[in-house]
Amino acid sequence: MTFKDSTFFNRDLSWLRFNHRVLQEAADQRNPLYERLKFLAIFSSNLDEFFEVRVSNIRQIKKLDKPLRKKLITKPNKLLKEIKKEVFRQQEEFGKIYEKQILPALKENGISILSFENYTKAHKDFAEKYYEKHLSGALTLKLKDQESQDGLFIENEKLYLMTMTPSQDLIWVKIPEDSDRFVILPSSKGQHHISFVDDILKCQLYQFYQTPFYSIKISRDAELYIEDEYSGNLLEKIESSLSNRDTGQVTRALIDSTMPSDMIQKLHKVLDINDTDIVPGGRFHNLKDFFGFPNPTDHQLSFQELAPKKQAAFVKAKNLFKLIKTKDRLLQFPYESFDEVVRFVEEAAKDSKVTNIKMTLYRVSKKSAIAKALLSAVQNGKQVMVFIETKARFDEANNIKWGKKLAEAGANVIYSYPGIKVHSKIMYIERAEENKTQGYAYIGTGNFNEKTSRIYTDYGLFTANGKITKELSKVFQVLERKLIVPKTKNLLISPFSSRSTFVELIENEIDLANDGKPASITLKLNSLQDQKMIKMLYKASNAGVKVRLLVRGICCLVAGVEGQSENIFITSVVDRFLEHGRVYMFGNGGKEKMYIGSADWMTRNLDHRIEVITPILDPDIFQEIKNSVQLQLDDHVKARIVDANQENKYVGTSKDEGSQLLIYNGL
Repeated sequence: MTFKDSTFFNRDLSWLRFNHRVLQEAADQRNPLYERLKFLAIFSSNLDEFFEVRVSNIRQIKKLDKPLRKKLITKPNKLLKEIKKEVFRQQEEFGKIYEKQILPALKENGISILSFENYTKAHKDFAEKYYEKHLSGALTLKLKDQESQDGLFIENEKLYLMTMTPSQDLIWVKIPEDSDRFVILPSSKGQHHISFVDDILKCQLYQFYQTPFYSIKISRDAELYIEDEYSGNLLEKIESSLSNRDTGQVTRALIDSTMPSDMIQKLHKVLDINDTDIVPGGRFHNLKDFFGFPNPTDHQLSFQELAPKKQAAFVKAKNLFKLIKTKDRLLQFPYESFDEVVRFVEEAAKDSKVTNIKMTLYRVSKKSAIAKALLSAVQNGKQVMVFIETKARFDEANNIKWGKKLAEAGANVIYSYPGIKVHSKIMYIERAEENKTQGYAYIGTGNFNEKTSRIYTDYGLFTANGKITKELSKVFQVLERKLIVPKTKNLLISPFSSRSTFVELIENEIDLANDGKPASITLKLNSLQDQKMIKMLYKASNAGVKVRLLVRGICCLVAGVEGQSENIFITSVVDRFLEHGRVYMFGNGGKEKMYIGSADWMTRNLDHRIEVITPILDPDIFQEIKNSVQLQLDDHVKARIVDANQENKYVGTSKDEGSQLLIYNGL
């Protein structure tokens, strides 16, 4: 993974280095044991999606005509080999962490994960009864002979056990999805014994067939390939395409690494795959199920919960509209409660002076209190307009469900545009006050989702400042197709003005540096991929601008290279909460400018999505955000250096409080 001489890291290999940072958290003994298990689960879940989506995209490149494919910078076969090599390294590291660190640590806490080979007679008796009661009626057996595999279909991301008979028939057993993944066995000698349900099945299946069974999981192409559709009803296309996730091309066969070679060769034929598609793993797959690993002890093995705080101003306020009109308000999630956002919509739904509520929904929770409040608003006679982004990957079906409910109630529901996503997290409310219309706005870096607001770090800004509200109203006019281009002086709107404004802001810092004045750029992003923006940052570095970046995930900029990026330093914080907020700060000759928004510096966010980025105009909020970002820039506990080799070295190994805990304690 050395790209020292390169101008840009490959985005997919860089993403894998991000997932390695997640894996590091599983190995970090400063984390409670069950939190380390959760990081294994996150790593596993991330990797599943990577194969379903990114590897699928690379495979589509392979389908292009050869002359066109040769013009591409990305060589799909070479890249797939590099991906497999890196994934294999990480799978090995995963196995070592699990076997050498997690299992012994569990044992020290009186918990043993037993494989069926180590079952005692009492465990075998228990397993047999458990099988008869919970599993025997739900098994799906697939037996295929050597000559014909017609009709054999292995479902996407489902767990199977597989073996091959002496006559080379394949036997597939699907692990029931509604069964508990972990089963607590009878305890003995002060140890609590836990078994994967897979092993209970293996124990019984071995008795039936007298042959060992091996774990296998198939990942299939999860892209819907609707991004470039410019005609027809997009909603109908998405609804009809969702089933493709279950039938798409195989992008990975994750197998038990002890599976015999003759079985693997048979898999090639049955699944129409090759060696590149085979990824050796451990005995068990879908380790994202570690999220639900039971704790039969009375030991405290998880983080102490950080209850979201309530701002005193919100608690005291009897009317949020009056509170926001007096002064802009900021919430930092998950450190502060998302309930205030829900309350804002609920108050708007009941307030007799509120006439209009407009909102974008990108990833809404399944039991969304916000969506319910919008239904209530419609029933109370408010004009409600909701833009539903049906192309929010893996949330399409849920978004469509809520869209239909709102439309049936009488809301004006607008669905995705072909060719562009609406990724902004915005709300605009109109209220009749003193014979005029007063606008109120909410602009966030994260989704209107009560569930993810407890685990993603985000900012949410409430404002009644006309400089913002009037321009946000124009964005909704674009979504309603009443306006083509929103002309704004304060808000940055992708794909109209975000890129050009960011370029101007960088150029201003370059001019300052060339004049011998202090110049600085500080960015907090999820991902940095856009090559034009990276080149601008290289240009700034060469001019002497101090560039400090916090990038959680993909980072295609190669930092610390002489003559290219020696003035750029990048760190990545991976901790108990998922870093998700985006902040953009520019020195501006001592009159600092700050923006927050939903856009990463990826080509898709700047050119192919509707994003809203707001300036921070309130000096108190400006300082609050600056302080929280500074804590992360100074993190010596959970920050990793993203350098020219992306080796993920820790900035420091302090046992003090990390930046996330410091931010929480400081609020």
